[in-house]
Amino acid sequence: MNDALYNDAILAHARAKQRAGRLANPGASASVDNPLCGDRVTIDLSLENGVVSDFAQRVRGCILCEAAASIIGAHAVGATPWVLHAAADAARTVIAEGTPPDRGWPELTCFVPVHAHKSRHTCVLLPFQALERALAEMAHDEG
Repeated sequence: MNDALYNDAILAHARAKQRAGRLANPGASASVDNPLCGDRVTIDLSLENGVVSDFAQRVRGCILCEAAASIIGAHAVGATPWVLHAAADAARTVIAEGTPPDRGWPELTCFVPVHAHKSRHTCVLLPFQALERALAEMAHDEG
C-alpha cells in the first residue's frame, strides 16, 4: 500500500461509513460500476422542498471508493442538488489537477495524492458519478 495514497484521512473517512446502507423508499437510486476493478456504488436519495431529505450509500469497493462515498454521506442531507453537483465538480478538479479544492467540501483535500495514480481516479469519482445519476433521475421524475 502506498502511504501517500492511503493516508490517515482517507482511512478515517472510509471507516466512518457515513450514511452507509440503503433507503427503504428512495426518491431516486443509481448504481455505477467500475468494470476494471469491480467497484460498485449505489446511491439512494430523496428530495423535499429542494434539498436532500434522506440519503444512503452502499459501496462494494476499495478504500478510496468507500472514503468518497462516506464524505458525500456526511454532507448530502440538507444539501441542494446544486451544492452536490458543485462538490462533484470539485472532486473531479482535485483528482485531475492534484490540488486542494478551491470550493466545496474541504475533506476532498485528502484525495490530492490520488492525482498521481491515474488508475485510481475512477475509484474516487465513482460515488460522485452515482450521486449525479441519482440526482438526474430525480430531476427527470420531477420534470
